[in-house]
Amino acid sequence: MGNGALDGAVIAVAGAGGPAGRAALLRLAEAGATVVGSDNDPQRLAEAVDAARYAHGGATVTGETVDLLDRDATKGWADRIEKEYGRVDGLVHLVGGWRGSQTFTKTDLGDWDLLEKLLIRTVQHTSLAFHEPLQRSDRGRYVLISAAGATRPTAGNAAYSAAKAAAEAWTLAMADYFRKAGGEQGPTSAAAILVVKALVHDAMRAERPNAKFAGFTDVKDLAEAVAGVWEKPAAEVNGTRLWLTEKP
Repeated sequence: MGNGALDGAVIAVAGAGGPAGRAALLRLAEAGATVVGSDNDPQRLAEAVDAARYAHGGATVTGETVDLLDRDATKGWADRIEKEYGRVDGLVHLVGGWRGSQTFTKTDLGDWDLLEKLLIRTVQHTSLAFHEPLQRSDRGRYVLISAAGATRPTAGNAAYSAAKAAAEAWTLAMADYFRKAGGEQGPTSAAAILVVKALVHDAMRAERPNAKFAGFTDVKDLAEAVAGVWEKPAAEVNGTRLWLTEKP
C-alpha cells in the first residue's frame, strides 16, 4: 500500500466488472485508495471486487450494482459514497461497448441507439452525479477512457467513433466547469481523457496466441495510466487528452 497521491483517496469505478475495470480496481487498491466499483452484472462485479481484495489484503474495495442509464440511481450512488466515506476523489469511467459495420453505407443506426446509451448517456449521468463531490475534493479527477477513432473515424466505425467523440466533448465541458470553479488560482479538480486504439488482456492473448494486437493498450498499462492522472497537478491534466497509443 503506497503513500502517494492516491493514498486514502476514495475512487469510484464505473464498469468495474470488465477486464479494464478489474485491472483498475487492483491498481487503485494497490496505491492505497478506497475503491467503490459499479457494474450492471452483479456476478462479474463480485468477482472483480473479490480479486482486488484478495490481491491487496487490507484494501477497502466494494461493489454495487448500479444502472448508470438511470440518472437518479447514478446520483444516489454518488451520494452514498460521499456519505459513507466523507469524500469522493475520483470517478473512472470504463463503461464500454462496440458496434461496427463492413462499410459506411452498411451502417446500422440501431448500433447508434445502443452506443449512445453505453458511451454517452452513462458519461452524462456519472459526470452530472459526481461533479460536485469531485469539486469539493482537493484531488478530484474524472477520467474518461476514449478511443483514437474519435479523432480519426473510419468508415465502418461511424456510430462508435461519433459516440466516443460526443463523450469526449461532454468530458471537456466538465473540465471547463472545473477550470472556471478554480478561478484565478486554477482548478483543484480535473476531467481528463485517456485515449487508446483498443484494449487487450490476457484472455484475448490466450484465445489468439498468434495475434500481434499492434497498437493495443494492455489493461494493466491502462490502469497504470489511470493511477498516474492523480500524480499530476489538476491544472496540468484538466481538459487534456492523454494518448496511450500513436496519435493520428
